[in-house]
Amino acid sequence: MRVISKTRLREFWEIPGYEDSEGPLRAWHTHVSHKSVSWHSWADVKTEFGSASLIGNCVVFNIGGNKYRLVTRILYPSQKVFVLKCMTHAEYDEDKWKTDCGCYEPPPSKPNKGVKAATEAMKATTRKKRGT
Repeated sequence: MRVISKTRLREFWEIPGYEDSEGPLRAWHTHVSHKSVSWHSWADVKTEFGSASLIGNCVVFNIGGNKYRLVTRILYPSQKVFVLKCMTHAEYDEDKWKTDCGCYEPPPSKPNKGVKAATEAMKATTRKKRGT
């Protein structure tokens, strides 16, 4: 899997008071980024991380003995894991992160599909007007 981005993890563990999250976050990143890790579904994630939770479109990992939570979005077809937010367990319990992360938002549609559909509709309308 390709983790995007380690910078967000680093920014979290560099916050004063959260330095103890560095080891567990590095370990999570190293494991998930390993070339042998290839998730194709939620079941694959759950097999490796039994305490992970599926919240809407997000996968939440327990980090550092459940002291921290890591919110991600996994795109299985492209083998990418997007790091959305890292927080303490107390911050997680406040539920404000759900709005910030868009866990209940539908995935963005591909712009090409919309453009292609609109182009086809315009062609069909033009054909009707011409009577072809």
